[in-house]
Amino acid sequence: MIHITLPDGSVRDYEAGVSALDVAKSISEGLARKVLAAEINGEVVDAFRPINQDASLRLLTWDDKGGKSTFWHSSAHLMAEAIEDIFPGTKFGIGPAIETGFYYDIDLGDRKIEEEDLTKIEKKFKELASKKEQYKRSEVSKADAVKYFTEKGDQYKLELIDGLEDGKISFYQQGNFTDLCRGPHIPNTGFIKAVKLTNIAGAYWRGNEKNKMLTRIYGVTFPAQKELDEYLTLLEEAKKRDHRKLGKELELFTFSEKVGSGLPLWLPKGAMLRQRLQDFLQAAQLESGYLPVITPHIGAKQLYVTSGHWEKYGKDSFRPITTPQEGEEFMLKPMNCPHHCEIYKSSPRSYRDLPLRLAEFGTVYRYEQSGELHGLTRVRGFTQDDAHLFCRPDQVKEEFKKVIDLVMYVFTSLDFHNFTAQVSLRDKEDRSKYIGSDENWEIAENAIREAAAEKGLSTIEEYGEAAFYGPKLDFMVKDALGRSWQLGTIQVDYNLPERFELEYVDSDNTRKRPVMIHRAPFGSMERFIAVLLEHCGGNLPLWLAPTQVKVLPISEKFLPYAQEVARELKAQQIRAEVDERNEKIGKLIRDTELEKVPYMLVIGEKEMNDRAVAVRRHGKGDLGVQSIADFARTVQEEVANRTNH
Repeated sequence: MIHITLPDGSVRDYEAGVSALDVAKSISEGLARKVLAAEINGEVVDAFRPINQDASLRLLTWDDKGGKSTFWHSSAHLMAEAIEDIFPGTKFGIGPAIETGFYYDIDLGDRKIEEEDLTKIEKKFKELASKKEQYKRSEVSKADAVKYFTEKGDQYKLELIDGLEDGKISFYQQGNFTDLCRGPHIPNTGFIKAVKLTNIAGAYWRGNEKNKMLTRIYGVTFPAQKELDEYLTLLEEAKKRDHRKLGKELELFTFSEKVGSGLPLWLPKGAMLRQRLQDFLQAAQLESGYLPVITPHIGAKQLYVTSGHWEKYGKDSFRPITTPQEGEEFMLKPMNCPHHCEIYKSSPRSYRDLPLRLAEFGTVYRYEQSGELHGLTRVRGFTQDDAHLFCRPDQVKEEFKKVIDLVMYVFTSLDFHNFTAQVSLRDKEDRSKYIGSDENWEIAENAIREAAAEKGLSTIEEYGEAAFYGPKLDFMVKDALGRSWQLGTIQVDYNLPERFELEYVDSDNTRKRPVMIHRAPFGSMERFIAVLLEHCGGNLPLWLAPTQVKVLPISEKFLPYAQEVARELKAQQIRAEVDERNEKIGKLIRDTELEKVPYMLVIGEKEMNDRAVAVRRHGKGDLGVQSIADFARTVQEEVANRTNH
């Protein structure tokens, strides 16, 4: 007999070999019909896998992240079966679950999938799903795995097998399709009731531009048609809110192939928006004791060798820059922290000087693969609202809590109320990706957990998401469409101070190592603005809007008074413009609505004679006639209420 501990703490006894599905059936048949996978001792596995020793068990349904991921990964296999049926001889790369659905990278040889083929694949997919075929796992030897895919002529699977250890290879089969896969999978295909293949794209095999370009097919599935319908409605709304579309319409930013892929160009209105966000955070930082610094856009390669960035991220950086001097190499700055370590080291430090909080809006450069670039959310040059706090070990938790307060202030001011705090930890098995001792990692991890708990944050833990030098607290923000974005981050680092030999003189006159806290409430200006635009649909809060007020004269006769109104508002720090085009007032109002300017002031004979303005609010319509002074006061109060929570 084995003991199974359930999430409520209760313990049930079963015979060894029982599956999570058997456990679910022993509780309720209704529950068993919903179980997609199981979490056993923290690992997500097939619900039909036997449990042979004492374990903690959580049953995963569609409502759980692990359940959804398993559902979508299983759907990728089913899509592959449908593709193989319609396009025999297709070679398959990888087919993972992603945040909203799944994809599979495929090689069709000389054939090409068109948009109309997606309908055929969907039809075959539904037919296969209705057969309720079981997903069957089998463990195979490396030799047998090689033999199977050699006979199929699938070089991609053979390349994947080459990197696997014998004894740790498994196949999954459903219906007529067998795939190399670690799993887990749902019990059978019948759980999948609705499917939509959403997109076709190109993707280099293993993300390497030197490899062949494969066809990537994206899809999403649901356990009910109603949920798919709701998702498709949301998708249409997302298209309207796409920050790339809004950025063009609102004249905020652009890209140029001549400048280079992934390098945004900020237009005047976008630059104003960025500057307001920067001013907002800088004011909060100065109040919290941060000191501004500026570092160059390049650094000697040896700086990043010392920090470990070259070893861990060299392949994701731009190639080193050589100079006429033999052996001299520089790099476009991939991160700001090594520069800040050198600023710390520029003067002797005493325990009385700590914490030292250095802040910089520093632009960094990383060589993202061209297929992964996406508007402002994935770029090659971006500006981080970066700061590094150097503190004594006894100050770490208190400083961390203060940074949490700052992140909360930013989120509240910008209307991001729906977020998850994620404690990002090292990979449980592969420690080669990280630097530093286990002892320092454990100290840092516990400091994050304690600080988050003391600030009342409800957290989740994710393994394998830590930075190479330390664990993090990442803020996963949900936007108005329910999509999750990683924005703010706070990281505890005992390792870079060691690598840069940073010191301070303690009260007992001994030399000690400071601890570093890395933090960026926005994350990057680019991604933050992209998420903000999509969250508010381009309707920026009044205090951030590049143009807060547009003055619309009914005819040229009232243009001088309209210009006078704009001057008076500008004198009171209100960003106002006059639309001087000789167009009918209806068109001026419609165009201003499309530009999403928060306020418009219509000027006619009565308004000019009364020294007043007819006020309209974007999306709300006519608010009546007000004096210029009253209107200015309304705007100033609204701005103050948004920025002074």
